[in-house]
Amino acid sequence: MGVIEWVRFLTGAMVLLCGLAIFVVEIFGIFHMRYVLNRMHAAAMGDTLGISISLVGLMIFSGFNFTTLKMVLIVVFLWLASPVSSHLIARLEVTTNRKLGEFCEEDMILTKEGELTKRGGECR
Repeated sequence: MGVIEWVRFLTGAMVLLCGLAIFVVEIFGIFHMRYVLNRMHAAAMGDTLGISISLVGLMIFSGFNFTTLKMVLIVVFLWLASPVSSHLIARLEVTTNRKLGEFCEEDMILTKEGELTKRGGECR
């Protein structure tokens, strides 16, 4: 193996380990936060960032070929789909959870148009 292959291997390994470290932080956030919306935020951010960085590490391992292009498309799809789906699930939780007041001090008001608005306070 030449010097370039070693540099590519070490760079890919470091980026892949950074992605795995993000997954460890995500798991810590999921299991140590009390409220479901906080847990979901940790999971969504960790998944989006962790999978993207891990795929970048795999792209470095793979080199520039058609497989790398497929991984780029997966990263783009995840960056677009994961935050949108997490936001929709969070809105569903806010609109259907009757015990929201136990965890948050803010008053959620449903307007005539079906939009939620808040009046002061913050979540614990």
